[in-house]
Amino acid sequence: MALVLNGKLLAQATEEDLKIRVEKVKEKLGYTPVLATILVGDNPASVTYVNMKAKACERIGMGSQIVRLAETTTTQELLDVIDTLNNDVKVCGILLQHPVPKQIDERACFDRILLSKDVDGVNSQSYGLMSMGRDAYVSATPFGIMRILKHYGIELAGKHAVVVGRSAILGKPVAMLLLNENCTVTICHSKTKNLPDIVRTADIVVGAVGKPKFIQSDWVKDGVVLVDAGYNPGNIGDIDLENCINKCSAYTPVPGGVGPMTINSLILQTVMSAEKLANDER
Repeated sequence: MALVLNGKLLAQATEEDLKIRVEKVKEKLGYTPVLATILVGDNPASVTYVNMKAKACERIGMGSQIVRLAETTTTQELLDVIDTLNNDVKVCGILLQHPVPKQIDERACFDRILLSKDVDGVNSQSYGLMSMGRDAYVSATPFGIMRILKHYGIELAGKHAVVVGRSAILGKPVAMLLLNENCTVTICHSKTKNLPDIVRTADIVVGAVGKPKFIQSDWVKDGVVLVDAGYNPGNIGDIDLENCINKCSAYTPVPGGVGPMTINSLILQTVMSAEKLANDER
C-alpha cells in the first residue's frame, strides 16, 4: 500500500511548535511580528488564499496585515506600498499574492521586497542564493514539498526526479532544491518532446503544470513517488492520482498534501525572520 504524504497533519503538528516560538519572539521584541499580504484586485482564488494565510497567522498568535489594492493599481503604486512595508519594523514578512493584474511588472515588484522579509522566496536574489545552497528564504510551495519528503523519509540522493513545470515560483526552485539534495533532475515543460517517456524514467515525479490530471498512470513506473503540487477546480491535482495510486510507493493527496504545507512554510519563514530580528536586537 502506498504511503500517504499527509501535509495537512504535518502542518498541524508544526503549528504547535510555532505557537511557542512566536510567544518567545514577542517577549524579545516587545510587539507581535506581522506577515503583510498584498492583494491586488479581487481574484476569488487569491482572496481565498489570502484569508487562509491570515487564519494561519491567527492560529499561532502572529499578526496579519492585508493590504488590498485596486485592480487598476500601477507598478509604481505597488512599489510604493512595498517600500512602506519594507520600512515597517513590525512587518517581518511580505507576501505579494500571485498573480497580479497584467499591467503590473510583477518581477520588479517581487524584486523590491527586502531579502530579510522575502518569506515567500520570490526575489531573484533569494532564488540565486537558494540555488547556490546559500542561506535564503525559499519559495513556499517548493519548501513545503521538501519538508514533506524529508519528514516522511523519502530517499532523495541519487534518485531521478522529473519536474513537470518550470514556473519561477514552483518548477524552477523545486528543481534546484532537489538538485541540492543530490537528485538527478529533469525539468519538463510545454515544449518538451516525448514527455510520457521521460516521466516513466522518474523515481520522483513533481506535478507543477497547472492542468488537471495531466500526468497519466501509464506515464509512471512502479514504485514512483508522486508529488502533486497542482490545485485545480474541484480539488483536482495535476496527476491522475486515482489511477496512479496502485503503482506508486508514496504520494501527496489533493487536497491535504502540498497545499497546507505551502501556507505553513510561509508562516514558518515569517517566524524565522522575526527570530532573526529579535536576535539582532539583543
